[in-house]
Amino acid sequence: MKSGLVVEDQPLLAEWLTATLEACFEGIGVRHAASVGAAMKAIEAERPDIALVDLGLPDGSGVDVIRRLARQEGCHIVVTTIYADDQHLFPALSAGAHGYLLKDQPREQTLQALRGIAAGEPPLSASIARRLLRVFNEPAREAATALSPREREALSLIAKGYKIADVATGMAITQNTAREFIKSVYRKLKITSRAEATLEAARLGLVNPHL
Repeated sequence: MKSGLVVEDQPLLAEWLTATLEACFEGIGVRHAASVGAAMKAIEAERPDIALVDLGLPDGSGVDVIRRLARQEGCHIVVTTIYADDQHLFPALSAGAHGYLLKDQPREQTLQALRGIAAGEPPLSASIARRLLRVFNEPAREAATALSPREREALSLIAKGYKIADVATGMAITQNTAREFIKSVYRKLKITSRAEATLEAARLGLVNPHL
């Protein structure tokens, strides 16, 4: 690792994360960006080998930074955040993040997780790893196989970020019918959010989470 980028708007945390990268990778040069806009400019100036990205930034979401970084091969993208909920976790991973670390874990755990990158180990906080294992080790839901072809089509569009009007247009149906399809999908899959819909669509092979 020769170059690193820390995307963090809190100065003390930015210093802590910079010092952490320097402790993990001898001789690494670390740049800092405190906003989405500054991060985009930093990425244009020099592609980092590793990036630690906060999700809650003053001018937008770190997920946008992750998407930009994911377009460049060879960059290890690690989320560093306080958010451990599905609404933040799955969109970040779907955008292209390779790891997800919580800021409140002990420093030694963060160091160990980042050093594991060299051995091909994804840097994940223990609670996040347990969450992912539980989700992906669950037996396939019978409800998922019960989705009709049109419901699967609606699910794929929702997972791609389409709004109700766009789903209706894409499926050549009315908006009311589109809503009914989506309600049926959510009911059958026992989900309540777009983030969960995206995860289910990826599990069913309806979308590529890295696009």
